[in-house]
Amino acid sequence: MKRDVLDRLRAARRERRSVALVTELGTGVQRLAEAGAGRTRVEPAGNDEVFTHVFQPTPRLILVGAVHIAQKLVPIARLAGFAVDVVDPRIAFATTERFPDVGLAHDWPDKAVAALSPDSATAVVTLTHDPKLDDPGLIVALRSRAFYVGALGSRKTHGRRIERLTAEGFDDAALARIRAPVGLPIGAISPGEIAVSIMADIIAVRHGRALQAAAA
Repeated sequence: MKRDVLDRLRAARRERRSVALVTELGTGVQRLAEAGAGRTRVEPAGNDEVFTHVFQPTPRLILVGAVHIAQKLVPIARLAGFAVDVVDPRIAFATTERFPDVGLAHDWPDKAVAALSPDSATAVVTLTHDPKLDDPGLIVALRSRAFYVGALGSRKTHGRRIERLTAEGFDDAALARIRAPVGLPIGAISPGEIAVSIMADIIAVRHGRALQAAAA
């Protein structure tokens, strides 16, 4: 690999951009291209074939609320290859004892989530049931490129949430991005089951296979 291509690839990785290293198999010539949502593949190109190696940024999950469901969700997300950050200004909840080896942010959710810069490889889920904490995180998430925005709570709770966010200036299209009640409708009850349903929904959306909206 030539140095200029390698430098550009490293820069793209630092900037969390999806890029593809395209190699002409006959000549060995390589170039870097924007990848979008493409996948690694070999395909014909004229009289030759090209190997396209897609480099996607590590997917991230930002959880607002250091609650019991978050404790169950963190290891599941990490097993699925996600880097995880937990946001909660309540220091007694967001501790290294409860969340070992996880990024912890104790700023208010609007500031903390903004500092984490949600991008197209980031999912944001609010779990506190407290509008004072959930809403600021959702506002930042909805103004970002996050591929997934979810919020815990019943349909009635979400109805009131929609009213508050509408007052903040969000239109129907923006509000439709919120997956709420969050998680696939699998009848989940316990924190562990709810965590599984949430992660399954995140994975489905990430791969463009989102199912019906979750039920309470």
